[in-house]
Amino acid sequence: MKYYSKPLLAFVVGCTFFISNEVQSQNHYNSIDRTNFKWENIDLTNAQRIDALVGAMTLEEKVSQMLDVCPSIPRLGIPEYNWWNEALHGIARNGRATVFPQAIGLGATFDDGLIQRVANAISDEARAKYNEAIKIDNRSRYAGLTFWSPNVNIFRDPRWGRGQETYGEDPYLTSRIGVAFVKGLQGDNPKYMKAAACAKHYAVHSGPEESRHEFNAVVSKKDLFETYLPAFKALVQEAKVEGVMGAYNRTLGEACSGSPYLLQEILKKEWGFKGYIVSDCGAIQDFHQFHKITKTPEESAALALINGTNINCGNVYKVLKSALSQGLVTQELIDIRLKESLATRFKLGMFDPIGTNPYDKIDASVVDSEPHRKLALEAAQKSIVLLKNSNNVLPINKKTRTVYVVGPNASSEEVLLGNYYGVSSSTQTILDGIVGKVSPGTSINYKMGVMPFSKNNNPIDWSTGEAKNSDVCIAVMGISGLLEGEEGEAIASDDKGDKKSLRLPQNQIDYLKKLKKGSKKPLVLVLTGGSPIAIPEIHDIADAILFVWYPGEEGGNAVADVLFGDVAPSGKLPITFPKSETQLPAFDDYNMAGRTYKYMTEEPLYPFGFGLSYTTFEYKNLKINKDFTVTVDVSNTGKTDSEEVIQLYISSPLAGKGDPIYDLKSFKRELLKAGETKTVSFALNKTTFNQVDQNGKSIVRKGNYSLYIGGCLPSQRSIDLGANPFIKTNLKL
Repeated sequence: MKYYSKPLLAFVVGCTFFISNEVQSQNHYNSIDRTNFKWENIDLTNAQRIDALVGAMTLEEKVSQMLDVCPSIPRLGIPEYNWWNEALHGIARNGRATVFPQAIGLGATFDDGLIQRVANAISDEARAKYNEAIKIDNRSRYAGLTFWSPNVNIFRDPRWGRGQETYGEDPYLTSRIGVAFVKGLQGDNPKYMKAAACAKHYAVHSGPEESRHEFNAVVSKKDLFETYLPAFKALVQEAKVEGVMGAYNRTLGEACSGSPYLLQEILKKEWGFKGYIVSDCGAIQDFHQFHKITKTPEESAALALINGTNINCGNVYKVLKSALSQGLVTQELIDIRLKESLATRFKLGMFDPIGTNPYDKIDASVVDSEPHRKLALEAAQKSIVLLKNSNNVLPINKKTRTVYVVGPNASSEEVLLGNYYGVSSSTQTILDGIVGKVSPGTSINYKMGVMPFSKNNNPIDWSTGEAKNSDVCIAVMGISGLLEGEEGEAIASDDKGDKKSLRLPQNQIDYLKKLKKGSKKPLVLVLTGGSPIAIPEIHDIADAILFVWYPGEEGGNAVADVLFGDVAPSGKLPITFPKSETQLPAFDDYNMAGRTYKYMTEEPLYPFGFGLSYTTFEYKNLKINKDFTVTVDVSNTGKTDSEEVIQLYISSPLAGKGDPIYDLKSFKRELLKAGETKTVSFALNKTTFNQVDQNGKSIVRKGNYSLYIGGCLPSQRSIDLGANPFIKTNLKL
């Protein structure tokens, strides 16, 4: 007889119990008589199958399937399902996955084709992980196929901690990147979705984080339809996004997850949305707890259900039976809302035999695979923005004798991730990338030098003197997701994830000034962050500045590729960088006056659309024909092959007098070899020139429109910072 220690015996018994339960559970499902389960008959239409399933459910079972956590219904052969999953820039919070650059970095690529490839890779990994999860009966949160991504809110104020999750401040750029992301995530199979995307947070949700559960966003109809809604509309009508998430806040007095105006009039009737609507997590409880627009959970549940919310992320829908008994909702309405959400699960193939769905064949080999890491590298390379390059300090010669690296973010994996991220075993810090790029004969040293957000406790400084004696100093500074993010996630933030100040932390500013004082050696500043950082005094002393966002698992290699010239920088700012927060309207003012490149009249530190290169580009022969097709010749007049983001803006007859000063209407990313010229065309139409009036209606104003093309916002500030000149033509409508 074998004797076991008590801990080992407990472990063996526990494992036996777990395996026994799993086998019994599986046997139970296998033993069910499924003869009359019409919802499993793949020869019927999804609508017929859903009708059959809902018709077989009790009221309690129906209600149970309208929460984000749906328990199993063994008698009907329905396993547990959890709706909550995230894929902002890779599969998040669910173990190993490729970590792509944070969403704001994806926006900085101005490359919708690339973003569709990124999202396609993400959905491949989603299917692979789901296929493996159901084999071990893992149906927990973040293991499903309904992803609450992308975030297409407008980054209207750079103090918002969650702005990093967006694609920037411009509705058109956000629309193009968002549509590409949804198409890549959902796939192109005519019968099955690979994964279900969800446009969030609908609508006018952009901070402050501290008051998101109770604030009322008061906006004009012009701002609503010109700025806040276009990306949602594009995702619904062009990308056929499967889900829409209602925001926590109120908009124009109505709670977003129970708004007749937003959900019924606009989303369903005007835009024709046919997918499912989910509340943000806890948002329906906010109706009575914080917004005070209802008095009881039953009233809150009824308000949300009546106006279209199918899935309650939270627990309020548990009272739907009580709401029904009070006459607040009908049985028919419960059935309708349940059927609408079940349609998503049927499109994903969750009620079909394994092997029926073509995506069932995607296996675990794709997860964080070599092709996906290469794609993450490409995305990071294209997201990096060169803000300054005095005397062509960059690129650095790989055979430089001595390189000194300083800064709290050089060896940090945290700054690669942003928020809502997965984990990878192959993350490359910026220090890793630099070390791997230089010649083996180069003397390279690293010291953190300064704490991330506070003064050094130890006053002894062994780094600045050594750095000044090197041939080049690379300072990797900035912020991380510890300082900006969602209300409970940014644990170093004093403002629940938001930023009261846009300045670089003062201790970093002081350290950089000390590094440069008395030194004639080049100082290259690499900044990480998910939002604008105001560095006017540092701009003057640094010789070169790269803004690299939160660049993902291959971020270090991408930064090194740009620093040492293997790749020319081509990213463009998707958001305006003010000189300070004093240039901004009040954070809780949702009107667009004074905000973003469209309405900001003060000179920014760095304009929207700005980004330098290692080469120069020239624009000539701008033409527009009667069919509104625009052509322009773009030449690479330098000595370095490079991609250029060609941007097309218009200004209406009322530009700066009610309409935007400038308005991005199209963009293209083109590779031009040194000395090469390409003719680039843009297929516009008359609606391209639409403006939004005070009633929220689209109109074409009569008069002279200006049309600009270049590699930057057509502002004097762009030119002063070294951008290539843009060209302009006029058009009378």
